[in-house]
Amino acid sequence: MRAVVLEEFGTPLVLGEIRQPVPGPGEVLVRVEASGVNPLDTKIRAGHAAHARTVLPAVLGLDLAGVVVETGPDVAAFAPGDAVYGLTGGVGDVQGSLAEYAVADVRLLARAPDALTPRQAAALPLTAATAWEGLIDRAQVRAGQKVLVHGGAGGVGSVAVQIARSRGAEVFATASPSRLGIVEGLGATPIDRTATTVEEYTATHTGGEGFDVVFDTVGGPVLDASFAAVRTYTGHVVSSLGWGTHSLAPLSFRGATYSGVFTLLPLLTGRGRAHHGEIMHAVGELADAGRLAPVLDPRLFTLADVADAHAAVATGTAQGKIVIDVG
Repeated sequence: MRAVVLEEFGTPLVLGEIRQPVPGPGEVLVRVEASGVNPLDTKIRAGHAAHARTVLPAVLGLDLAGVVVETGPDVAAFAPGDAVYGLTGGVGDVQGSLAEYAVADVRLLARAPDALTPRQAAALPLTAATAWEGLIDRAQVRAGQKVLVHGGAGGVGSVAVQIARSRGAEVFATASPSRLGIVEGLGATPIDRTATTVEEYTATHTGGEGFDVVFDTVGGPVLDASFAAVRTYTGHVVSSLGWGTHSLAPLSFRGATYSGVFTLLPLLTGRGRAHHGEIMHAVGELADAGRLAPVLDPRLFTLADVADAHAAVATGTAQGKIVIDVG
């Protein structure tokens, strides 16, 4: 089968032929229709993502949407012809989705939402799992809360806005001036991150009390700002990018709490894989109810164009999630 292979970190990806995998117990063989591109993919290729534990040579691609063509032993959940999607590989020693076929653990999969195209479905798994783990599993977002999402126009942020709104929360989101319209279109109150300080927007939108939940998808100084924006005593900060050194004093002074999200753990350790499948199922229900859809970059890329797709993500020129058309 055709696949895009990373032979050495920091080198170009190579489109070539590799052996088609065979599903084992609890696995299915999926004909890949689309593969989402994430910033992590570009970091892995560059050799800047040791936490992904990538074993070379590797087929990258975390997000997958496709059709089951064969089932392994002891598989009852799916049958040939089922359209599926999930966060299924691309880290550790697990083959990713930049290939015509991929074997996937059925625990990581769910039926693809009827309301979404394969391109749209492939844009969701990593971002949706990250947003769900942060907002639902960690922060337990609920109706009546005020939720602040940093980076609300990005991949994780845009999905987080929609998940929080689906739970009845009032959502606010920071973004750059050129992307405030995306945030507003998703139903959040936009905050221009370049024109107002954390103290100013916290005072304006919460009367100085702070937000019940702050979801940081940016990291660095933005995580520090999150500690200053959270509600005293009952507030909770969640971050999917907790790199660097941070003072916890502002958080401690508020008596608030913090959680980190590392979405790759089920793939890397095998623990929690069934929950990722449950998240995909729940996200699919939201999509079919018209309450969640990814923000897609309109450009079309194929396996032959993966280098261009990675460059668009790495340079920050993507206008939404970039997806590779594989099928």
